[in-house]
Amino acid sequence: MMSLEQLRQEHAKLQAEDARQRSLLHEKSTQLHETSTLLEQKISLLLQQANLIEQKDVLLGEQSATIRKQEEKLAAKQLEINRLLKLAFGQRSERYLESPQQLQLDFGGGPEVTDAADGLQQAVDEKQRIDEAAGDAANETPSTAAAPPKKKKKRNEALPANLPRIEKIIDIPEDDKICGKHGEKTLIGYDVRESLVFIPSTLEVHVTKFAKYACPNQPECKVTQPELPASLIEGDRYSTSVASEIITNNLGYHLPLNREQDMFAASGWAPFRSTLLNIKTAAAELIAPLIAFFADEVRKDQVVGSDDTGVVLLLPKVLPEIDPNDVRSARVHEVLSAAFDTDRKHVSAKMWAYRGCTVPLNIFDFTVSRHRDGPEQFLIDKNFKGTLIGDCYTANTGITLRSNDGITHAACNAHARRKVFEARDNHPQIASVLLAMYQELYDIEDRARRFDAAARLQLRQDEATLVWDRMREYLDGPVVKTLLPKDSMRTAINYINNNWAALRVYLSNPPVPIDNNDTEQLMKQVAIGRKNWLFIGSIPAGMRTANLMTLVSSAIRNDLHVWAYVKGVLDALLAGCTDFNSLRPDVWALNHPDHIRTYRQEERRDRADRKQLSRELRRIEKAAQVKPAE
Repeated sequence: MMSLEQLRQEHAKLQAEDARQRSLLHEKSTQLHETSTLLEQKISLLLQQANLIEQKDVLLGEQSATIRKQEEKLAAKQLEINRLLKLAFGQRSERYLESPQQLQLDFGGGPEVTDAADGLQQAVDEKQRIDEAAGDAANETPSTAAAPPKKKKKRNEALPANLPRIEKIIDIPEDDKICGKHGEKTLIGYDVRESLVFIPSTLEVHVTKFAKYACPNQPECKVTQPELPASLIEGDRYSTSVASEIITNNLGYHLPLNREQDMFAASGWAPFRSTLLNIKTAAAELIAPLIAFFADEVRKDQVVGSDDTGVVLLLPKVLPEIDPNDVRSARVHEVLSAAFDTDRKHVSAKMWAYRGCTVPLNIFDFTVSRHRDGPEQFLIDKNFKGTLIGDCYTANTGITLRSNDGITHAACNAHARRKVFEARDNHPQIASVLLAMYQELYDIEDRARRFDAAARLQLRQDEATLVWDRMREYLDGPVVKTLLPKDSMRTAINYINNNWAALRVYLSNPPVPIDNNDTEQLMKQVAIGRKNWLFIGSIPAGMRTANLMTLVSSAIRNDLHVWAYVKGVLDALLAGCTDFNSLRPDVWALNHPDHIRTYRQEERRDRADRKQLSRELRRIEKAAQVKPAE
C-alpha cells in the first residue's frame, strides 16, 4: 500500500496536471474566442462588401437605365431634328416609290391584282398614251421596261381674242411713196405685231344726279324725285367695285390693308386704312345672312370635312360680359379671363374650315380656342346628320357620342400614312411594307374616283378591304411587336390601331373620301394671309373675316374670278335679292360663264390626267412583277 506521503505526492501531481490542463484549456478557449471574433469580423466585413457590391449593382443598373432613356430621348430628338430639317429645307412631298432595296412582300397574283391590271391597261389604251412599250410591259422586267415618251402639250401663246384691239399704223414718209421710175407705190399689206400693254388700274368718280321736281311757289306740294337705291356706304360714297377690290386683295391675294392703301394711292386715291376697314366691315355685315345660308347648305351634305389652324387674337381692353343669348359667350369669357389673369396681350384663337364634299362650298368659322365648341356648335347644335371627316383630335373623335350617334367620325388616312412616312428612317423595312399597302389603297381610290357611288362601293369592298386585312395581319405580327413603346414607328402604328374603325369608315360609305386633304389644303388660305395681316384685332373682326373668307374661298373652289363674283353678290344683296340659292357660286357661274377661270379647270384636268397615267403605269408594272412565270 502507498503511504500517506506518496498519496499526497500523487495528489499534488494530479492537481498540477489538472492546473496545466485547465491552463491549456483556457489558452485554447481564448484562442478559439479570438478566432471566433476574427471570423465574425471577417464575416461582417464580407457582408459589408457584399452590401456595397449590391448597392453598386443597383446604382449601375439605375445608371444603365438612365443611359438607355437618355439614348432613347437623344434618338427621338435626332429624329425630330431630321424631321424639322426636312420640313424646312427638304422636299415636302410624301410621295412613296417602292425600291428593290427595300423589303417587299409578295402577296401573289390573286384575282384582285389581275382584274386591276386589266382595268388599268384599258384605261391607258383609252388615253392613247401607251404604244408598243406598254403592250410589252407584262413580259419585260422592271429594269428593262421603258415608260412611253411624254408628249409635250403645245401652248397657245396667242393673245386672247376678247381683249380690245387698238390699231396703230406706222407709215413710211411721203417721199418714199414715190418711185423715181414707176411713180406712186401701191399699198400691198402690213407686217402685224400684237403687243400686250398693261395699264394700271384707274379710278373714276361717277356723278349720279337724281332729278327733283316741285310746284313753283307751292310749298304745300311735296318734292318729287326718284327713289334712291340702297348703297353699301351711306351716301353711296364708295361703290361695290371698291369693296370687291378691297376684299379680293385682302383675302384672295392676302394683302394687308396698308399695302392696299399704297395700291389705291398709285391710282390717285390715298385712303385712310380706317376707311378701307370700314368698307370691308360694311360688306361683311351685308353678306352675313348669305353666309348663314351657305352654312346651312353645307350641313345638308352627307359628308363634311373639317380642319382648323391658329390665328393670333388681340385681347380687348375690357373683358366682355357673358351674353345669355350667345352660346359662345361663356367660352369667350372663360378664355379671355384666363388671359387677363396672366397679363397676356393676345391668345391663340382658331379659324375652322368646313368643306362640303358634294356641296361646293367652303365655310370658315372663328372661335377663341380649339375647344369642341367649334365642330360641336357648328354641327351638333345645328342638327347635322352625316359623316365628319377630320383628324383624330378629341373634338372629332368624341362627336359620335355627343351627337347620340347622329354623326359618324371618319379619320383621315393621310394623317396615318404621314406618321409612318416620318418614322421611315428609324424602321425602313416596316415603313416600306405599310407605305406599299397605303400606295395600293390610294391606287384603288384613284380608280374609284371615276365611278358612281355603287361601283365605287363595290370596288372598295372587293379590293381595298383585302389590303386592309393584310395590314391588320401585319400589324398583329411578330415584327411590329418588337418595337419599343416610345419608338416613333410604334407611335405611328398605335395611331392606326387606336383609330382603326374610323380609318375604315370610307370603305362602306361611297361619298366619304379616303383622306381629308381637300379640307386641310384650305388652311393654306389662312396661313398665307396670316403671314401678311399677322393678327385678328377683335372677336367681331374674326367673325367678319371668316364670313368674307367663306365668300372668297367658295369662289376660288368654283373657279370664279373672285372680284367679279364678290361684286355680283354685293350688288344683288343691295338690290334686295333674297334668292340666296342663285348666289351660290356654282349656280352663279351658270349664269355668268364669262367669269369662270377656264384655265384653272384645264390645269387641274391636265394635272389629274398626268397623275392618273403615272399611277396606271406603275400598277401595270407591278402586275407584271407578280405575274406567275409560265
